[in-house]
Amino acid sequence: MIVKRISPGFAALWATPGRRGLVAGLVAMIVTAATASHHEVSNNYALLAFSFVHGHIDISWPGVWIDALSYNGKYYVIEGPLPALLLVPWVALVGGADQSALAIFLCGVAVGLAWLTCERSGASPRSALWLCAFFYFGTQLWWCARLGGDVWFLAHVTAVAFTIGALAETAGHRRGWVVALAICAATFARFSLVLAVPVFVWLVVRDRTPIARMRALGGFAAVCVIAGVTWVAYNEARWNLWYDIGFTEWFRRDPIGVPNGSPFAVRYLGYELWSFFVQGPQLQAAFPYLIFVTSGVAMTWTSPALALAFSARRPNFMVIAMWVATILTAGPSFVYYVNGFAQFGMRHALDFEPFLLVLMALGSTSGIPRWGRALIVWSVLVGIWGVWLTIIIYHH
Repeated sequence: MIVKRISPGFAALWATPGRRGLVAGLVAMIVTAATASHHEVSNNYALLAFSFVHGHIDISWPGVWIDALSYNGKYYVIEGPLPALLLVPWVALVGGADQSALAIFLCGVAVGLAWLTCERSGASPRSALWLCAFFYFGTQLWWCARLGGDVWFLAHVTAVAFTIGALAETAGHRRGWVVALAICAATFARFSLVLAVPVFVWLVVRDRTPIARMRALGGFAAVCVIAGVTWVAYNEARWNLWYDIGFTEWFRRDPIGVPNGSPFAVRYLGYELWSFFVQGPQLQAAFPYLIFVTSGVAMTWTSPALALAFSARRPNFMVIAMWVATILTAGPSFVYYVNGFAQFGMRHALDFEPFLLVLMALGSTSGIPRWGRALIVWSVLVGIWGVWLTIIIYHH
C-alpha cells in the first residue's frame, strides 16, 4: 500500500531530465556531506570573503600554511576569486563561512547539471545514470568535494559546476548571456577555462539566423566585457597591473620553481605526461598494501572509462568542439611545473573532464557497451578506494 502511494509521486519526480538531474544532484550532495572531512586549514576563500565584506582584497594572513602571496607588504589570494564571492553572503550574515558546505552544494549542482547535459546530448536516462556515476565517483570530483575546505579543491569543484552549467545551456536553449556567465564564472575559479571561451562562442552562434546570431553574440560579449573589466580592476587593485602575476610570482618564490622563469614551460611536458598517463599506485608490505602517494595516480588507473569519449561520432560539430575544448583547457596543465600534488588521481584533469563527459554521452546514444560499463565500474571502485585510503591513512 505504501509503495503504491509513493510510486506515483516518485514517477512524477523522475518524469523529466531536469527532475532526474535534481535527484542525482541531491544524492551526490548527501553522499558528499556524509563523507566530507570539514578539514579547513587552507581556508583562503573564507578569508578572502571576509576581506570582501570589509571592503578590501588583501587577507589577514594566518601563517605559512596559507599559499597567499606577499606583495607590497600585504597578502593576496592567488587563486580565482569566485568561490570567495559565493561565500560573501554567508560571511555578511553570520560573520564566517564554511568552505566545505559550499563544496558539497556545488558538487550536487555539478552532478545534477551533468545528468541534464548527458540527456540533452542524446543519452538515455539509464546511460545518464552510468555516466553520472562515473563523473562523480570515477573522476576526482567526489574526492575534491569532500575536501572542499581546502582552497585548491573548492576551486576545482566550483569550476566543474559552472563549466557543466555552460555545457547544459549550450545543449539546451543556447542563450548567449547564460553560457557566457557560466563559463566566465568557471574561469574565475580555474583560469585555464578561459581557453574554452572561443568554443562556446562558436556553439552559441552556430546555425542561427543573422538576427538571432547577433542577439546571442551580443549577450555573450556583454557578459565577457563585464567579466574582463572586473578582472582587470581586480588585478590593478592587487598588483598595480592590468594582468595577473599571482601564479608567476608564486612560482618564482617556490623552492622548486625558477627565480626568473615561467611556471609554464615545455620542459615540464614529460613529467606531466608521466603523471597523467603512467604514474600508478604503490605496493607496501603492511595494510592496506596498495596506496597512492601525494603526487597522485594517473588517469589511466583512476578513470579509464574516459576512453568512452573516443566513441563519439555525431554530431560532427559537437564532437569537434568538445575535443578542441578538451585540448585547449588541458594544455596549461601539461606544461605546468607541478602536477597538482597533495591529491588522489590527477585533480587538474577536472578542468577538461566536463568536455570529455559530453563526448562520452554523445558516444552512448545507443547505450553504453559492456566494455564501457566495465570501465565505469572499475573507475567507480577506484574512486571509492581513493576516498577510503584518504580517510584511513591521511585522516582527511
